[in-house]
Amino acid sequence: QVQLVESGGGLVQAGGSLRLSCAASGRAFSSYAMGWFRQAPGKEREFVAAISWSGGSTVYADSVKGRFTISRDNAKNMVYLQMNSLKPEDTAVYYCAASKWVAPTPGEYDHWGQGTQVTVSS
Repeated sequence: QVQLVESGGGLVQAGGSLRLSCAASGRAFSSYAMGWFRQAPGKEREFVAAISWSGGSTVYADSVKGRFTISRDNAKNMVYLQMNSLKPEDTAVYYCAASKWVAPTPGEYDHWGQGTQVTVSS
């Protein structure tokens, strides 16, 4: 079992940066692949990025490639999402999630955090 808590969201102007953090509890954290998803009002939850248990493999949605970077620190049970060059269309609630493998679909993830709001003003 793993429990996840996101932090780091907020209000930022377009072109700015934010770093989201996800703190995990549970000794099995390092065995999980981790992902970030987001959900805007009236829209379905969409994949943002994922990272393998070792950190050696990462996958990004085309919409964030080159702007966002996912990373993890297994010693600290932490996952991060560095978001640069933010756009108004990045506005959403961002969730971290844990899965047995790297996957771009929400259904593959067993554990979810409560989410953190990111708002990008134009």
